[in-house]
Amino acid sequence: MMTQPHPCDADPLVDGAAFRAAMRELAAGVTLITAQGEDGPRGLTATAVCSVSADPPTLLVCVNRATEGHAAISAAGAFCVNVIAHEHQLLAEHFAGRSGARGAERFAYGAWRRLATGAPVLEDAIAAFDCRVAQALDWGTHTVFLGAVAATQSAASGRPALVYRGGAFLAAG
Repeated sequence: MMTQPHPCDADPLVDGAAFRAAMRELAAGVTLITAQGEDGPRGLTATAVCSVSADPPTLLVCVNRATEGHAAISAAGAFCVNVIAHEHQLLAEHFAGRSGARGAERFAYGAWRRLATGAPVLEDAIAAFDCRVAQALDWGTHTVFLGAVAATQSAASGRPALVYRGGAFLAAG
């Protein structure tokens, strides 16, 4: 029997730069992904987050394997998705590495606490999803982590969420 090649084995139709340029036009909510690493808390700014299932409550995050956050999530087996407000833009830039802060230095700003897994939770986040890693799939430069939601936090504050589009942070809502 003859097997068919997998579509991902073929040459890509577009190069990475063209793909990234087009993806920048897809508006997305900004989050801080945090974990309690072996050497203290670690975190990063991310937009690649989405709901997978309400039963059981599950979401996914896509994290670059070259980041400190990835190593912390892998070691801890847990992470927290902090949905942030427009007022947190400087914090998002800080966690994106734009200030030069690394590692636990990133947590010098904001008020942090813990929920079920021990991952850092931003106290005034619009919402937070504290997750245990249920599954991990390496794909390209990233790992897709499926997170079983162990605890949540939400604030019916009416504050505008921070979104990212076209290379800029914007207010939504």
